[in-house]
Amino acid sequence: MFDELTVMTIRILASLLAGGAIGFERGFHGRPAGFRTHALVCLASALLMLVTVFQDSWMTQVAIETIRTDPARLAQGIMTGIGFLGAGVIFKEGVTVRGLTTAATIWITSAIGILIGIGFYFAAGAGVLATLFVLSGLRWLEARLPRTFHAELVVRFERKTALSERDLREIVLAAGFSAQSISHRLTSSGQAVEYRTTIRSGRIKSLDTLAHKLRELKQVSEYKIMPNAD
Repeated sequence: MFDELTVMTIRILASLLAGGAIGFERGFHGRPAGFRTHALVCLASALLMLVTVFQDSWMTQVAIETIRTDPARLAQGIMTGIGFLGAGVIFKEGVTVRGLTTAATIWITSAIGILIGIGFYFAAGAGVLATLFVLSGLRWLEARLPRTFHAELVVRFERKTALSERDLREIVLAAGFSAQSISHRLTSSGQAVEYRTTIRSGRIKSLDTLAHKLRELKQVSEYKIMPNAD
């Protein structure tokens, strides 16, 4: 009995440490799910797997040879349930989708908790180190990899002084962006014209150039540039 309590305590503490380490990285970068969330996810996964590890301790009224629990099925159920929690941190703002990486860390934290719950400490420790490396170590590499920068552009003019779509497209192109199809609409009870489009460029610095050009235009009453974010 004493050995079982020791094992449980070690695995519970290990799950808190592993989940807390990943959660600290997320919280440090201002993500919605941080230290406590990841620690709880890892702890919950580990606790649920302890149910199967020590099943002979709580199924005392049934002969051991008749017990047929399936740990793999329980692990599958845990990962499915955690998927709903991860979906809660993903949200869409215009064309921008945020929270995908945090949702992935919640999911992998649950997997690490399962490994700790069944006593696979080496695999769990390696998983924590690999996760932290991807989140922090590869951040530097990702920032230097060539990629296309996307953003949603919304520009509003007063109706009488609104630029044409062709003029707006030329401004976007001059700033180093290409613009996809531009949508139009009247707003403010027909007193304003709003253009909305998705722009892209190979240089994120082009964003400053575009913002500067839009600020210089007296016809622009309002503009919004919403970059895609992870």
